[in-house]
Amino acid sequence: MPSVTLPRLSGAWENLETDLFYNAVVKSWDAIVIGGGIIGLTLARELRKRDLSVLVVERGEPGREASHAAAGMLADCGDELPRPLRPLACASARMYPEFVHQLEDEAGTHVDLRSQGTILLGAESAPESPVVALTKERLTELEPGLVPSESPAYLLPERSVDPRALVFAALRACKHRGVDTSAGDPVISVDLSVGVAVGVSTPKTSFLAPIVVNCAGAWAGKFPPYSFPTRPIKGQMLSVVPPSREMVRHVIRAREVYLVPRTDGRLLIGATVEEAGYDKRTDSRTIHRLRRAATKLVPALVEARILEDWAGLRPGTPDNLPILGATRTPGYFVAAGHFRDGILLTPITAQIMSQVVCGETPEYDLAPFSPERFN
Repeated sequence: MPSVTLPRLSGAWENLETDLFYNAVVKSWDAIVIGGGIIGLTLARELRKRDLSVLVVERGEPGREASHAAAGMLADCGDELPRPLRPLACASARMYPEFVHQLEDEAGTHVDLRSQGTILLGAESAPESPVVALTKERLTELEPGLVPSESPAYLLPERSVDPRALVFAALRACKHRGVDTSAGDPVISVDLSVGVAVGVSTPKTSFLAPIVVNCAGAWAGKFPPYSFPTRPIKGQMLSVVPPSREMVRHVIRAREVYLVPRTDGRLLIGATVEEAGYDKRTDSRTIHRLRRAATKLVPALVEARILEDWAGLRPGTPDNLPILGATRTPGYFVAAGHFRDGILLTPITAQIMSQVVCGETPEYDLAPFSPERFN
């Protein structure tokens, strides 16, 4: 295992018993990760692989926020991605097969990674990335149930993954590697002593560590010492059980809706983009609108049975780019604000943030994602 040099805290560490943590802490860790979504869990696993002791502190149940609600499209081929993000997105997409293989091996569970590709409908122009333009005949061969489109159609070499299975595997892998967790107790502050990070506090207790990484998603700016400009962006979705398992074979992305098939026969239909604060309620009219849009694409879905509907809170930022890197406070780092690309960017985020935390030079330029860009 590579050696890791932890930040030196000079006299701060020796004075902690008379500082914020008097009689409050019974154990310390090398690193604390705030947030038990897929970003936080996989980063914790990566740090544990480097022989750091790690604690994940999650405000609710691990994996139940944005990660649980996501569709799982690994959309690295379209033009929707902000240009500064594309190198990370492409690298992360390439990492996915080996990443999933390792998680499945450690967790002993199956992660539904599919490689059938994505059909893109209604694009104003051909995407820049390698794609195949589809004739009407070829489109019908690939998706017999799809209404033939008068607009251009393209086949993109994208994968998709089941985020719930991915999060479950990541949590199992963390436990397998000895990552500790604290759930149901939100962080209220990152604690400092002599200007450096020394741990975190919750309403119930405090935890010690010379490294703290904020992976709290839409809640990343809700506790001091920094108010990162992350905000919740609501997305409503539903899943249905089609009359036949192969009714939709590929991910289908259109202007009004997208369809994401799962190997177990479920079909996800999504999703809205709403500025609704932290409201996670679904609206029946919105759910029915999404379903109608899906049946316009695949008419036979009118017979599909609704399995569930839900809403998730994506962590957005003012420029739609994630916040990745070290803060001005020694020992305090942030990996949040992935907006719609958290599942896609998971492997690369874990890799580069573990490099940053351990004092190494990351493989990619993180300047566009610096926490300091909002100051």
